[in-house]
Amino acid sequence: MLIKVPAPSAPRSSEITSESVYLRRREFFRAAALAGAGLAFPSLADASTWRSNIARATKTAWGQSESLTPYEDVTRYNNFYEFGADKSDPARYAHEMRVDPWSIAVEGHADKTGVYALEDLMRAQPLEERIYRFRCVEAWSMVVPWVGFSLASFIKRFQPTSKAKYVLFETLFRPEEMRGQRSRFSTIDWPYVEGLRMDEAMHPLSFLAVGVYGKVMPNQNGAPIRLVVPWKYGFKSIKSIVRVRFSESRPKTTWEQSGPSEYGFYSNVNPEVDHPRWSQKTERRLPSSLWSPNRIPTQKFNGYGEEVAALYAGMDLKKFF
Repeated sequence: MLIKVPAPSAPRSSEITSESVYLRRREFFRAAALAGAGLAFPSLADASTWRSNIARATKTAWGQSESLTPYEDVTRYNNFYEFGADKSDPARYAHEMRVDPWSIAVEGHADKTGVYALEDLMRAQPLEERIYRFRCVEAWSMVVPWVGFSLASFIKRFQPTSKAKYVLFETLFRPEEMRGQRSRFSTIDWPYVEGLRMDEAMHPLSFLAVGVYGKVMPNQNGAPIRLVVPWKYGFKSIKSIVRVRFSESRPKTTWEQSGPSEYGFYSNVNPEVDHPRWSQKTERRLPSSLWSPNRIPTQKFNGYGEEVAALYAGMDLKKFF
């Protein structure tokens, strides 16, 4: 974290409006604008307290025996190609993305579709902290204390119909703020799209995170809301979600389109299925270095096999990867 030394001409702290007052003032004007348009809006408390509630999230039993990856590694070593291909690019450039206000469009086979402000979706939403292992297909991993709520509870509120067999997620597309999307070297067809089978999405382990380490989600980690599916490789954990669609047919995900021989729809962590360019049998748990690589065996389903293996009973996971 950079510490700025104030210039002699800088205002005294007593003259500066506090962050809490500023945020409430901003929410007041936003609420007034919505009221003038005849739209429903949450109270000022609803609009601001969910962020402060992140620090008071209920701690669950998941992962309490794990050694956590340091916050610095969690927030400085990321894949978020919207900001560049280097692991340090998201932390360097993601501040350029605006995350307030934020809305999510809900579409497809559900009774309650529409565009929802994040404040509305978060109203009265109990937050919990879950410590999950996070495994990237590039053979590095972390243990992260995510803060958020179950994906199943999110899905239920929209009342998907019997035709909803899959759930599609889409990331923000805003090239003027996400330099990777405007890069001429990118081979990705933006916006980024990911998907889950409905039973995967409704599994108790599937999670929507809005914070990490008891703090509001940093932009580089997928602010303001992202998916965490702990038994899958990290590229299934789509960031900065702006659209959810309930579909009868299986969606074609971004990495399936970019590299179908390397990135399958299911992408379950599986040491028995090598990536075409490297082995998946071991992983490098962060923090690590050239002199201390901290390499450990990869666990099938990332160690969550007892909970999720039944989802894939009868499937050939070397074929359906």
